[in-house]
Amino acid sequence: MRAVVAAGTGGPEVLSVGEVDAPRAGAGEVVIEVVATAVNRADTLQRQGFYPPPPGATDTIGLECSGRIAELGDGVTGWSVGDEVCALLAGGGYAARVAVPVGQVMPVPGGVSLVEAACLPEVAATVWSNVFMTAHLQKGERFLVHGGAGGIGTMAIQLATARGAEVFTTAGSPEKLELCRSLGAAHAIDYHDEDFVEVLQDAGGADVILDNMGAKYLGRNVTALATAGRLVIIGMQGGAKGELDINALLRKRASVTATSLRARPVPEKAAICCGVVENVWPLVASGAIRPIVETTMPLEDVARAHQLMEDGSHSGKIVLTL
Repeated sequence: MRAVVAAGTGGPEVLSVGEVDAPRAGAGEVVIEVVATAVNRADTLQRQGFYPPPPGATDTIGLECSGRIAELGDGVTGWSVGDEVCALLAGGGYAARVAVPVGQVMPVPGGVSLVEAACLPEVAATVWSNVFMTAHLQKGERFLVHGGAGGIGTMAIQLATARGAEVFTTAGSPEKLELCRSLGAAHAIDYHDEDFVEVLQDAGGADVILDNMGAKYLGRNVTALATAGRLVIIGMQGGAKGELDINALLRKRASVTATSLRARPVPEKAAICCGVVENVWPLVASGAIRPIVETTMPLEDVARAHQLMEDGSHSGKIVLTL
């Protein structure tokens, strides 16, 4: 089958489309004939050799996809060959077919095309699991997400707004700030000219912060928290090692949690996907949340897609079609 292959680790130029063995459905799995997949920052890290797949997962890049079920493994019920679905993957999305545990397979939300659905599983699962299952964001609380114009950010702004939070976000250009406001952000902060810490402190502090920067923002995030605030770290774009002021946490009775999604056990991922289908998909179907797609390009343009991701000028998601 067609799939993206890597000629070692390195820049986007190591990626091309080649031929690999097609997967078969194991017990409790389905095989999806992929229509589209989406590019995530974790994909670029895997390409560089910094984010290997978990044990037992395919080496093929790709953490989400949409398509049609082509094969059912033993013990799979509730689905039929030909059903249109999207899925959260441990890997393998950049290919014509992918095998996935049935608990990570989700229906395509109403009102969304099959291609658009490819960009929803990873961001929806990340935001739902971290902001709501882990940090327990409540209606009326203040929520800060960094990088509001990115894939995670655009989903986080919309979902938090739809559930009644007051949303703060950071972005780096007038166009991205305007996008954030259009998605529901009450406070869009230009990180070139404004200090998000000051903005949040003036407002009373953030009850929940979703952060992909890691070390670079650690101290400032803690300062920006409200009493009993919850900081959830999901990335290390700003470094892996930082200094944590435990005294500041104690005074605020605050918490810092670091999580990842890809390496979680299959039952945990299945529980997250169930939560997404129950709580996020109805908001997508109603139009309260919409997929934000920067561009769509064929799988053969994978190197260009990775370069666009790393340039950082895009908003929303980059989708690859097969």
